[in-house]
Amino acid sequence: MIPELGHFALILALLLALVQSAFPLAGSLSGNRAWMTMARPLAYGQLTLLTIAFAALVQAFLTSDFSVLYVAQHSNTLLPDIYKVSAVWGGHEGSLLLWVLFMAAWGAAVAAFSQNLPLAMIARVISVQGMITIGFLLFMLLTSNPFERLFPVPPEGQDLNPLLQDFGLAIHPPMLYMGYVGFSVAFSFAVAALIGGRLDAAWARWSRPWTTVAWAFLTIGIMLGSWWAYYELGWGGWWFWDPVENASLMPWLVGTALIHSLAVTEKRAAFKSWTVLLAICAFSLSLLGTFLVRSGVLTSVHAFATDPARGLFILIFLCIVVGGSLALYAWRAPEVSDGGRFDLLSRESALLGNNLLFVAFTVLVLFGTLAPLVYEAFNWGKISVGFPWFNKMFLALAPFLAVVLGLGPALRWKHDEPLRVLRSLWWALGLSIAVLALAATPMFDDGGLWVPVGLALAAWVTLSHIAIVRERLKHKGGLTNVRQALMADLRGSGRSFYGMVTAHVGVAVFVVGVTMVSSYNMEVDVRMGPGDSHEIAGYRFEFMGADQVPGPNYIAQRGEFHVYRGKREVAHLFPEKRAYLGGGMPMTEAAIDAGFFRDIYVSLGEPVGTDGDWALRLYYKPFVRWIWLGAILMALGGSLAVSDPRYRLARAGARKPAADSAAAAA
Repeated sequence: MIPELGHFALILALLLALVQSAFPLAGSLSGNRAWMTMARPLAYGQLTLLTIAFAALVQAFLTSDFSVLYVAQHSNTLLPDIYKVSAVWGGHEGSLLLWVLFMAAWGAAVAAFSQNLPLAMIARVISVQGMITIGFLLFMLLTSNPFERLFPVPPEGQDLNPLLQDFGLAIHPPMLYMGYVGFSVAFSFAVAALIGGRLDAAWARWSRPWTTVAWAFLTIGIMLGSWWAYYELGWGGWWFWDPVENASLMPWLVGTALIHSLAVTEKRAAFKSWTVLLAICAFSLSLLGTFLVRSGVLTSVHAFATDPARGLFILIFLCIVVGGSLALYAWRAPEVSDGGRFDLLSRESALLGNNLLFVAFTVLVLFGTLAPLVYEAFNWGKISVGFPWFNKMFLALAPFLAVVLGLGPALRWKHDEPLRVLRSLWWALGLSIAVLALAATPMFDDGGLWVPVGLALAAWVTLSHIAIVRERLKHKGGLTNVRQALMADLRGSGRSFYGMVTAHVGVAVFVVGVTMVSSYNMEVDVRMGPGDSHEIAGYRFEFMGADQVPGPNYIAQRGEFHVYRGKREVAHLFPEKRAYLGGGMPMTEAAIDAGFFRDIYVSLGEPVGTDGDWALRLYYKPFVRWIWLGAILMALGGSLAVSDPRYRLARAGARKPAADSAAAAA
């Protein structure tokens, strides 16, 4: 009866969400303190019930309870336990339950860690969270019940998609969903501020750490997806502009703009309307991604194969959420003051330029993703917006973003003097130009124009931030003992600053990785038999043959390669071609010798003839790891910024207005 217990927990969670969405909000509008104080217990109760439901589904998978339809469709008795757990979110119904569980977890976290915020604000935020939860719980219970029974009970289940039987895909969806759902907190704070009519710096200060944490999770989630596609799909690439990849990138781009806009709203009380709109758009794009993945309108290795009825439900829900929030924004926006004024040469102007570029990137991705669907829906014919188009559009705008990224943090708020900025950054600019000139020499000429440009822009971002850190320590009197000054700054109020520096340097590292691997990547398709060898980028691959080896739930053909650099053996690689016992298409497991400056990569194709020959693909990937290292640094920067003690001080400072929040709300 455990699946019935899980199903019942979902029904109770829906009833609780109805109460959560109504009473705290009504209390904040009427000044009823008792109703407002219901918000936190309701958020905790929501998390408890959804945890029970999720645990019931996990138990059904671990015990191979094939009387549950979802378990029978995505698991079997041969599946290793780790993949039985990851199979819980390996299909549409279970991943939706994980989404709603994370929604409840974010709501409970806001309730637990915002004790000193005004009660009326917290009541509104948790009520908005409840409204969103209602939509997803209704969607699950009406169209996507993970506890639906199957009769007669089959003796064996089917299998988890072989693509998903991988550690990277076990952790990629939870990280991605934490980011997606995390933007609902920024959305809820923005809507709560609109309901209360108080679009001041306070709401930006309260929502900023939550937004940054969600952005860090989404960054790691996208990075893990890219890493998985690189080593699991056997094609050697790290991003293909797949529509579902784009669906995760769009909220990340808007979320990045939102983080920067929140900083301006908090510190200068500017960009208020702009910040609210970005908060609405970030979560709306998360919902759009859900629609694209689950509606059946896309064909993608990442998409769930579902029926159009589910897509219609999500589309209606998306229209209600986006339309309702934009209507509220249109109602309140005329009441919002413009905030602080600023000159053209100021940090506010740089951040505005930064945000406009991120929004432009988002519009390009949105157009490229939806245009083929729109053309097909209106019978205008078929168009293809693919890899070359996206690359050209991004390459056209990326240099401007890199320039702003290096210049913006060096500028002062409100107004700055050109000579002061030049004195601060002249050496960083000079060295960046030197990198440009060096990379344009014949030593690098095979890489084309973008190698010197990319390396110079990465140098500019890195060196300008070194100059900014140096300037900060100079004003704090710490240039004589840099290490001691840095540690004191990190223990004090400098974590937000150094988090920003770390994230921006991560962007520079990412740019180096993309530039080098895009320009100097080598790949070759070859036919090799036992004893044959082939050389690529100075590495000699010697094929020893392939043997059949058993796995826990598959049979594999495993190749063996010795890789030499000159006479020295540098790697011993074992790529595989797996046939899963549960059926499905054979899977390629690439063998990769990873290095800080290069990867060498072998992928088995198909056997050719009867003499043991195989079709093979060999890769040389310079600096490819820097792409994911850059993403990790960005996420670490966000985490460091969130740990800044000023966020805790800001929450404590809210205690006084909390005392009379009910009167203010009335």
